[in-house]
Amino acid sequence: MARTADVVRNTKETQISVSVDLDGSGVSDVETGVGFFDHMLDSFARHGGIDLKVRTKGDLHIDFHHTVEDTGIVIGQAINKALDGFKGIRRFGHAYIPMDETLTRCAIDLSNRPYLIWKVAFKTQKIGEIDTELFKEFHHAFAMNLGACVHLETLYGDNSHHIAESGFKALARALRTAVELDPKTHGHAPSTKGVL
Repeated sequence: MARTADVVRNTKETQISVSVDLDGSGVSDVETGVGFFDHMLDSFARHGGIDLKVRTKGDLHIDFHHTVEDTGIVIGQAINKALDGFKGIRRFGHAYIPMDETLTRCAIDLSNRPYLIWKVAFKTQKIGEIDTELFKEFHHAFAMNLGACVHLETLYGDNSHHIAESGFKALARALRTAVELDPKTHGHAPSTKGVL
């Protein structure tokens, strides 16, 4: 059974379409109009083993906030849709990602009880043209719309680029494990409730 989904979301601020294949090979085709954000989503797809296509047109003449947050909403919705009730998956995943002087860890629970713990401090207010505070907005929107409990923490690091990128990679690697099919679930949601 293909674990794929397409989601379109149009507002006065953004027009977004996302396609995902959870069993892909990490191929990405991302255009958001924000270069560094595209780079992060390419990395997310590659390390998550998820085929990801994103087309975002946002009100960049105002700032990047709506573009980044709303893209997180739609990617979260698309992965949630592809998971079809979280049936048959491992559910939990975690990863430690070193990147030069930086070390970041992520733990995720695909529980349908969304939550974000964000312990990430950037050394600069911007990376290129993007405000570093927007990365929390992305991860929050992603977690809430996926239905994931995400704990992301940079244990140490100095370079803002490394801090951001190690975070996206850690999220991707944790998610990669969590969405893997687990034969021991026999196709059911991995919960004592029987449903997530």
